[in-house]
Amino acid sequence: MARTTYPLRLIFIFFFIQVVPLDWKFYRELFSLNWFHYSGIFQVAHYLPRFGAVPRFADQGIFLLIAAVGAFIWSYLEKKREQPLSNDALYYWLRVLLRYRLAIALLAYGIIKFFPLQSPYPSISNLNTPYGDFNEWKLFSLSLGIVPGYETFLGLVEMLAAILLLNRRTVSIGAFIVLLFTGNVFMSNLAYGGGEAVYSFFLVLIAFVLFAHDLPRLVNLLAFGRPTAPDTYKPVFAQPWLKISRLALKSFVWLFFVVLYGAQAYAAAHHDPYHYPGTAGLSKASGIYNVREFRINNQVLPYSDTDSIRWQDVVFEKWNTLSVRSNRPVVLDSTNTDHIYTEDQDRTFELEGVAARHYYSYQADTTRQLLTLQNRNKHHREEQWLLHYERPNDSTIILSGANQRNDSVYVVLDRINKKYLLEEVAEKGRRRPIKL
Repeated sequence: MARTTYPLRLIFIFFFIQVVPLDWKFYRELFSLNWFHYSGIFQVAHYLPRFGAVPRFADQGIFLLIAAVGAFIWSYLEKKREQPLSNDALYYWLRVLLRYRLAIALLAYGIIKFFPLQSPYPSISNLNTPYGDFNEWKLFSLSLGIVPGYETFLGLVEMLAAILLLNRRTVSIGAFIVLLFTGNVFMSNLAYGGGEAVYSFFLVLIAFVLFAHDLPRLVNLLAFGRPTAPDTYKPVFAQPWLKISRLALKSFVWLFFVVLYGAQAYAAAHHDPYHYPGTAGLSKASGIYNVREFRINNQVLPYSDTDSIRWQDVVFEKWNTLSVRSNRPVVLDSTNTDHIYTEDQDRTFELEGVAARHYYSYQADTTRQLLTLQNRNKHHREEQWLLHYERPNDSTIILSGANQRNDSVYVVLDRINKKYLLEEVAEKGRRRPIKL
C-alpha cells in the first residue's frame, strides 16, 4: 500500500483539530451543562473551536497553518516507519469522522426547526414595531417564524441529510443536499448579517470533502457515459471488541442525538420555547396599550413623536416582559448567534436587532400591586423602575412610581383592541375575506 500523501495528512489534521474537542474549556463546560434540557445536547453539537470570544474566518487560517506544520512533522516521522498508514485507511477514517460530525450538526439544527423552535412567532412587541426598526437578521428570523410549516419542512430536509450521512452507501447524496441547503444558510448569514457564518462555512467545507470522494466517478458516469467502478474499500474489524465498539458508537449517536434530543425538543416546543421567557406576566394584561396620559415630576407631557422622554405606546407580553416605544435612542443588541438558554434573563431574542423599543423584565408583587422593572438590554442595565399599578377596569392600567433617577412617573394606559393580519389569516384561511 502507498504511504499517505502530504495533502491528505494536512486535510486530516485540519479537520481533526476542529472536530475532536482539544480545548480544556470545552470539558469544563461539558460537566456544567443541563442534560435534562435539550440545550445541553445542542451546545455539544454546536461546538466549534476558536481563538477569540466568537468564531472568525481568521481562525480557519490559523488551523490551516497548524495543519500544514503538523503534516510536515508527520511526513518526517512516517519515513522512519516500516509499516506506514495507507492512503485508503486514513481517508476512510477521515470520512467517518466528518460524516458523524456533520450529521450531528444537522440533527441539532434540524430538530429545533422541525418542531419548530429556532425561529419563533413574533411577539406582540415585534408585531407593533415598524419594519425599518429591525436589523436584517431579525427580519430574516421573523419572516421564517411566521410560517412554522415551512420551518418544519426545512428541519425535515436537514434531518434527512443527516440520516443519509449516517449510512455509508448514501453519504454523497446527503453531502450534496448539505452543499445546497447549508450553502444557502451560509450565504444568508453573510447577506443578513447573521452570527453563524463561520460555523455554516465549516459545515459546507465538510460536505464538500465528503462529496468530492464520489465526484470524479459521478462526472465520469453522468457526463462522459463511461463505465465506473464503485468504491470497494472496506475496513477490517478483526477483533470482536472493534465490532462491538463500532455498533455501540452508532447506537449512541442515534439514541443521544435523535431519540433523547428529539424528545426533549418536542417537550420544549409545547411547554418551554427557548426564545421567550417562561415566567408568566401580569394576569390578563397582554396586549398593546395607548399612553393616554404621561407625567414626569408632576409635569404633563403631551403626545409627541419626537419627545425622547414621553412614552408612545406600551406592550405587555404574555410572559413577564413590558416594552415601551419612545423616541429615546436604543443601543442595538446585535448578538445574532444561536444559543439555547434555560434562564429567563438570558433569553434576549425579543429585543435583539430592534431599535424602536425598550424592553423590561418585571417582577410583579400582586399583593402590594408593585412592578419592579429592569431594562433587559445589556447596554442599558442601569435602568430600573419601581411602579405601583392599578387596574380600574379590564382595559386600563395606571402606573405610578419612580425611575432610576428618582423622577416621579404617572402613566395611564388604555388597551387597544387590535387585530393582526397574520392571526386573522391563520384563523380564517387565506381565501376567505378578512376585515381588520
